[in-house]
Amino acid sequence: LRSNNGIDWQQVDVPSQSTLTAVTFINNSLGWAVGHDGIILHTSDGGYTWIIQQYLPDIQKPLLDIAFKNENEGVALGAYGLFFRTMDGGKSWLQEFHTSLLSLDDLEYLAELKEEDEQVYLEERSSILPHFNRLFIDEQITFIVGEVGLIAKSNDFGKTWQRFEDIYQGSFFDLARTPKGHLLAVGLRGNSFRTLSNDAPWKGSQTGITTLLNSIVIVDEQKLFVLGNNGVLLESTDDGVSFIKRLQGDGKALLAGTIFNHQLIIASEVGIKVLQVRN
Repeated sequence: LRSNNGIDWQQVDVPSQSTLTAVTFINNSLGWAVGHDGIILHTSDGGYTWIIQQYLPDIQKPLLDIAFKNENEGVALGAYGLFFRTMDGGKSWLQEFHTSLLSLDDLEYLAELKEEDEQVYLEERSSILPHFNRLFIDEQITFIVGEVGLIAKSNDFGKTWQRFEDIYQGSFFDLARTPKGHLLAVGLRGNSFRTLSNDAPWKGSQTGITTLLNSIVIVDEQKLFVLGNNGVLLESTDDGVSFIKRLQGDGKALLAGTIFNHQLIIASEVGIKVLQVRN
């Protein structure tokens, strides 16, 4: 869907019926979208038309996020450790497997399996990594969050990774830099964690809910929102330390959002929602 004002939306032609999960643009023209069947779509005209750059239905795994650092270098990631990289704007995508994102126990298990049975090792390796749910580029550092409490950072755009110490064993679905420069991560059962710097301990924030939290939307230097299932909309004016609940009456999931024309545009379980952002 495409809109010039955030209110009126038009369906654009897309050469696929695979479920799409994420979209990114690096300027007004160049954008990419990913989804199920390992699909990657590309637009060069601001989202009016799209072409397929990758379609891999045989892998039976969805891609869940995509990000580019410039017009050529991008990565797409998803379920069971799916990770693809392009160096030519998506004309070609190469799959990568990042053992540094495995736990120590899993690394030892794979090493033993490789010595015993190469074929079984390859089969197990294809599904042992956790789901990678979100990618966040923060200047020179790239962050990834996912299942089993995974938070990791990379200084070379995902070629090598350093895992953070486990905070909790549930999934994380988004991570963002807060208005005051701290990191905020949200996930299952209303869990929200905040750290003062890349290397400081993470501390839990009180959300007052037990619902899955999907995404973070930074409004300005004073305010941020967290979107969740069951109509949960959390507002914070103290940099993610505490939250005010603004529950939506229909109780439908709020999946992702952005600020546009002083409005909070939300992709929800029942379509697009537009909420005025109070000052």
